[in-house]
Amino acid sequence: MVDKNFKEITLLGQNVDSYLWYGGGLKKDFSKASEIAQATAVDFAMLLDQVAIRYPKTRVRFFTSNPQDISLEVLKTMAKHRNICKSLHLPVQSGSDAILEKMNRQHTREQYFRLIDKIREIVPEMAITQDMIIGFCGETDQDHQDTMDLMRYVKYDYGFMFTYSERPGTLAAKKFEDDVPEEVKKKRLQEVITLQRQHSFERLQEHSNKEEEILIEGTSKKSSEFWMGRNTQNIVVVFPKANDRGEEYKIGDFVMVQNEECTSATLIGYSTGYSSNN
Repeated sequence: MVDKNFKEITLLGQNVDSYLWYGGGLKKDFSKASEIAQATAVDFAMLLDQVAIRYPKTRVRFFTSNPQDISLEVLKTMAKHRNICKSLHLPVQSGSDAILEKMNRQHTREQYFRLIDKIREIVPEMAITQDMIIGFCGETDQDHQDTMDLMRYVKYDYGFMFTYSERPGTLAAKKFEDDVPEEVKKKRLQEVITLQRQHSFERLQEHSNKEEEILIEGTSKKSSEFWMGRNTQNIVVVFPKANDRGEEYKIGDFVMVQNEECTSATLIGYSTGYSSNN
């Protein structure tokens, strides 16, 4: 992909943090014959490090991490390399311990808080996004308030939020009754969406009056006279194609953009020149 001039690559997995390469398929063989393979095993943090070093002018993103599996080494590797994007999708699903247990999630509310604190400590500029399921079986008003409280603590940059719907054959459908009324689900979902929009805008405003590196992805949908690209946090940025230096950018260029203002979901600025990453 790099040879074909791709400038940003996403490493995708159901749970990328479970990546582990032994070099010969010896994954769980702990016999003497596998000692060398175990000693040279590559986990996800090591993979990220190798990719970032080998392709320093290529942006790298990854999805998705489970809260109970992401390691401090992954966070330290993200902080270490400029070309590893500072965005992390960290599904939480609920802010209630009771609901998390029912969902068979392998983390508690408190563990999630500690992880968020560690992320903010190691990579302060990290954008954090979430998945949230509203109205899971047996969810009470207090469970819902626990979710809202967790969101206020984290202040996610963005989120994917849905009401629970029963799927035949799943463990949840076999074990629990879908007993939260639809009107209650919809009301709670709207409250979550409203809060997330508020937090998204607050996070967006933090980028105003900052100069940031943008990878140009194409022409803005709203104006053919503007470029559209994204920063390392995956935020959309638009800026005029014309500039007083006579530079003619193209799709795939890394440029520096001075952010001046923002809409509800987009940063608006002007280019200050090519990035050193080109």
